[in-house]
Amino acid sequence: MPHPSVVLATAGYDHTIRFWEATSGRCYRTLQYTDSQVNRLEITPDKQLLAAAGNPHIRLFEINSNQPTPLLSYDNHTSNVTAVGFQQDAKWMYSGSEDGTVKIWDLRAPGCQREYESRGAVNTVVLHPNQTELISGDQNGNIRVWDLTANSCSCELVPEVDTPIRSLTCMWDGSLVVAANNVGTCFVWRLLRGSQMMTNFEPLHKLKAHNTYILKCLLSPEFCEPHRCLATCSSDHTLRIWKVDGFTLEKELKGHTRWVWDCVFSVDGAFLVSASSDCTAKLWDISTGDAIRTYQGHNKATVCCALHDGTEPTG
Repeated sequence: MPHPSVVLATAGYDHTIRFWEATSGRCYRTLQYTDSQVNRLEITPDKQLLAAAGNPHIRLFEINSNQPTPLLSYDNHTSNVTAVGFQQDAKWMYSGSEDGTVKIWDLRAPGCQREYESRGAVNTVVLHPNQTELISGDQNGNIRVWDLTANSCSCELVPEVDTPIRSLTCMWDGSLVVAANNVGTCFVWRLLRGSQMMTNFEPLHKLKAHNTYILKCLLSPEFCEPHRCLATCSSDHTLRIWKVDGFTLEKELKGHTRWVWDCVFSVDGAFLVSASSDCTAKLWDISTGDAIRTYQGHNKATVCCALHDGTEPTG
């Protein structure tokens, strides 16, 4: 099977994962995910594996294979898995769940290696670019920093009491973190390194990005510097692109007809892929604000997407 230079996958409530040719819009592979809906997808940095987070499992599939069954399965969560991601060398995977835990899994060994208790259903987890801290957001409105070196919670923030944190994103250089909540607000902090190598949050901005749920927020990748932007997607059917310098609205992306659940930038930040309850995913040209491709094939809500169009890391 040829190894695609661009890996684009979508999934959702129809119990399938679909792989797409990004430019033509053709679906070239469909995987059955019979156990549950798929909440989140993530591709390993080397483009070899795709993680699919469901309820309550995480399954790892080989990307460059016709094998329909998962390569590995992780079953220690007891409820919906809402977040999944990989350390930069793909040595370990992290996850968050509505069971109130954040877990770390060594991909070279079975089982869960570490578990952190959030005391609230976890909606989002991101890995700090320093690779030594996980940041989680939960249904009770708490943001927690988990120091993997000290193996403990090093920081706790509650930007708005009892308002669920829906999504977190960290700038590629570790300079900013953004939290989006259920009432359309994005909180922006500057991240500062303290004397004990602990990350400190300095409030920078409060952005009223939408008037209803923000389902995903995402800061632009390294290769679109110096043009830094923030993407937000919402239950109001739109995606919005904000300039990080001043947090002014740059573009509103309209075309989906139902909730927009997820988005992911291309490696150069010029394009964005989105996933929506209208059963489609779309490819957007950010410079024009136009949807240049629609990926159709799911027959229920499409709630997650993953894209890897960069080069594999060398080392």
